[in-house]
Amino acid sequence: MSGYKLGVEVVSAHDLVAKDGQGSSNSFVELHFDNQRFRTTTKEKDLNPVWNESFYFNISDPNNLSNLPLEAYVYNYHKENNSRTCLGKVRLTGTSFVPHSDAVVLHYPLEKRSIFSRAKGELGLKVFVTNDPSIRTSNPLPAMESSLHTDLSSTYAQISNSVPNSFPKEKSDKRHTFRHLPNASHSQEKQNFPPVPPQQQMNYGAHEMKSEPQPPKVVQMFSGPSQPPDYSVKETSPFLGGGRIVGGRVIRGDRPTSTYDLVEQMRYLFVRVVKARDLPSKDVTGSLDPFVEVKVGNYKGITKHFEKKQNPEWNEVFAFSRDTQQSSVLEVVLKDKDLVSDGFVGIVRFDLHEVPTRVPPDSPLAPEWYRLEDKKGEKKKGELMLAVWYGTQADEAFPDAWHSDAFAPGDSTSIASAYIRSKVYHSPRLWYVRVSVIEAQDLLPADKNRFPEAYVKVQIGNQMLKTKLVQSQNLNPVWKEEFMFVASEPFEDHLIFSVEDRVGPNKDETIGKAVIPLNTVDRRADDRNIRTRWYNLEKSLSDAMDGDHSKKDKFHSRLHVCVCLDGGYHVLDESTQYSSDLRPTAKQLWKSSIGVLELGILNVDGLHPMKTREGKGTSDTYCVAKYGQKWVRTRTMVNSLNPKYNEQYTWEVYDPATVLTVGVFDNCQIGGSSGNRDLTVGKVRIRISTLETGRVYTHSYPLLVLHPSGVKKMGELHLAIRFTYTSMLNMMFQYSKPLLPKMHYKRPLSVIQQDMLRHQAVNIVAARLGRAEPPLRREVVEYMSDANAHLWSMRRSKANFLRLTSVFSGFLAVGKWFGEVCLWKNPVTTVLVHILFVMLVCFPELILPTVFLYMFLIGLWNYRYRPRYPPHMDTRLSCADTVTPDELDEEFETFPASKSSDLVRLRYDRLRSVAGRIQTVVGDIATQGERLQALLSWRDPRATTIYLIFCLVAAIVLYVTPFQVLALIAGFYAMRHPRFRHKTPALPINFFRRLPARTDSML
Repeated sequence: MSGYKLGVEVVSAHDLVAKDGQGSSNSFVELHFDNQRFRTTTKEKDLNPVWNESFYFNISDPNNLSNLPLEAYVYNYHKENNSRTCLGKVRLTGTSFVPHSDAVVLHYPLEKRSIFSRAKGELGLKVFVTNDPSIRTSNPLPAMESSLHTDLSSTYAQISNSVPNSFPKEKSDKRHTFRHLPNASHSQEKQNFPPVPPQQQMNYGAHEMKSEPQPPKVVQMFSGPSQPPDYSVKETSPFLGGGRIVGGRVIRGDRPTSTYDLVEQMRYLFVRVVKARDLPSKDVTGSLDPFVEVKVGNYKGITKHFEKKQNPEWNEVFAFSRDTQQSSVLEVVLKDKDLVSDGFVGIVRFDLHEVPTRVPPDSPLAPEWYRLEDKKGEKKKGELMLAVWYGTQADEAFPDAWHSDAFAPGDSTSIASAYIRSKVYHSPRLWYVRVSVIEAQDLLPADKNRFPEAYVKVQIGNQMLKTKLVQSQNLNPVWKEEFMFVASEPFEDHLIFSVEDRVGPNKDETIGKAVIPLNTVDRRADDRNIRTRWYNLEKSLSDAMDGDHSKKDKFHSRLHVCVCLDGGYHVLDESTQYSSDLRPTAKQLWKSSIGVLELGILNVDGLHPMKTREGKGTSDTYCVAKYGQKWVRTRTMVNSLNPKYNEQYTWEVYDPATVLTVGVFDNCQIGGSSGNRDLTVGKVRIRISTLETGRVYTHSYPLLVLHPSGVKKMGELHLAIRFTYTSMLNMMFQYSKPLLPKMHYKRPLSVIQQDMLRHQAVNIVAARLGRAEPPLRREVVEYMSDANAHLWSMRRSKANFLRLTSVFSGFLAVGKWFGEVCLWKNPVTTVLVHILFVMLVCFPELILPTVFLYMFLIGLWNYRYRPRYPPHMDTRLSCADTVTPDELDEEFETFPASKSSDLVRLRYDRLRSVAGRIQTVVGDIATQGERLQALLSWRDPRATTIYLIFCLVAAIVLYVTPFQVLALIAGFYAMRHPRFRHKTPALPINFFRRLPARTDSML
């Protein structure tokens, strides 16, 4: 048998034909060479699958290699009938095979298998010849779906009979010459290459096999095992409104700078239809039912119509993209609405070459009256007030305008305009409501012969908590329990107290109710005492809502409570690791902003189809960005797999230890399908402290989503980000302040309280934003807020454990190095360590200065390797690339679990709850270690600068100060009296808690 093998690496495919009826395909690749067949795994519901699988074929006769073709067939697997459909094929002749050192990945266009079949897209392959003895031939047709194994027996027989055991006894002296394909464009001409002279022969010896070419340069977030290049962040150099971005710097162009300098400038034709007057009447029926149709080429927009109105007012704006204009004439047609056929009333035409250009901050263009004409161009009765101008997305009319790129050509009514417009939302102002139930007085149960077994239900909206059951020997039970709720301004729900009496098993009777409007409750910004109050208990809720009835009734049971709105806390409405705002609720405690964050949402490339329309896979996507209380939503781009948004937004930054979140969603509310959930395409998280000041970050971020079948890349989101501060001193001083408001340390909330209150806060925000127009749906708010991040996941637990081991790997490396020093594996190093040890023993005052100076030098050395890009989700760090189907099934299991046995469900949920807390603790431990690593890694450039300055100053101070004095000061400070201690954390702890960790890269 020959020692040469043909290696084939199946990398990926792009833009395959949709065959499953849902705009996607379940694709796999089958390779045929020299009577051998290999097959990749199946990638479900993916038109852009990525395999990265390698196969090795035996070459039976190297002398006949030029006559042995390699065929790669891309199939779609149908689970329903256990069949497959060919999506295309690639055929490579033996003359195109090259040695391993010259092999590169080429993308070949898929060809039709027959004249009646359909094929499109590309298949990425890397093909090479090798004689490495350590490489073994792949197993034919590796294990996959059982339904595809029907023809395995015959295939195995063919393979076993086709591979000879040894070389032929007589070898020809003629050796085959391999030619390298320079690039993908030459792949179509490989059959027409001229013959190579005989002296250009290739030696198949090991010394001819060069090292493998380096992979494309992509940015990595941390040192260690890198994830696949397709899942990594890539730096781009787009030409934006301010100029071309190269390495974070703006290279000014010849044209003037745009107002929106972080997005590409997009030109639009704006048409404002204001109103009409003196319209003609119908012959018999009288007044018209007028509406206006604005048409440019194949694109048209229609205003609403009025019934029986001679002077209608619309005041609607239409925006037509200049890049897609197919005509030089704008037609504004006034029509009469009719059930059968709309009647023509008049028309106004504009030559687009004569339309003026408006550049903000110029005032809006004043509308003018235009006389209506008939189809022949003659004047008619009636006038239209219009304004027509050219502008960009910086125009104030852009957000509320009807956009031509949101509709298919010739379609103007099938999609609701309200669901596609860009909008800015603001989260409601959230408050913590602290309720203390103290006691009740003179309760009157229904049965006068027994004392009540009373408890109190406290309710705000859908939030309800209960006190413990008190079996007192009088009519005045005492509880002294405290509860926390979440409420939002304006306060729509009341605080309701209901005193219940347990008269039997699962049977309660209401003794009385009390209602407190939240707008009458005292507010506080600190921990001062709030006055308690007595409230009369009414028999019914309606009586309690009416107010005080003390004048009407002679006797009332009373409830003693203390209620206040705690404004000194920050109401957590998102995951703690990814908080975008840390300010307290009370506005009087807010500090001034420290900078401005600017975000340009450019476009999405290679979007995965999310739905099928007219037999083709497509998507209707929009982006949502959240930072602080401000949410932004771009316009929806309909029927586009490469949407271009080019919208820019700005936020004020109050703390650098906050996170910006940008998500991409598929709009399922258009086309009459308002009952569907918007589908998640992916999201990007960027921590503000990891951004250098003034630099423009232009990167493409892979949109990674974890499905029950595994992690999947849905496309690449292109963003432009810039952070600028107002004062360097304020920015640096922010690192010494507590991360959360003081109330979180004076009267801290328990972990259980925080989880419960966070869940309620997310529900309130989702309900309030869902009432906007267009609504920001609940699934969008929950996905952006990581509402389900606390649930148990075996994958996250493994990832946190591996993070923990990675942190301690540095200490293990130091121990291993010291062991090598003790074993004299490197005599020079061991001698130097001995000399250093003798110096430190003889001069102990040099120990700490040497340590700090050493860390200072390490930080300076790492400056050249500092990250130059924001972090992103890492599939390798998140263990998303090695997760098993069983673990994915457990991660996507509903909570509570949908099991048949109640006992199994109870135990399973308890296990997941406990394990979820364990995984959180492990993650927190790993976070502390990663923050230590961040001191010198320049992940947060400002924090590293502060720490390096501290190290340098500490090294000098420790050098000139006797060690004994420092030891005494440190000991007395650690054992200082409680009177000299503060409840808020110390400055070093505040600085440490603001350091970034690898939680930003967790998927």
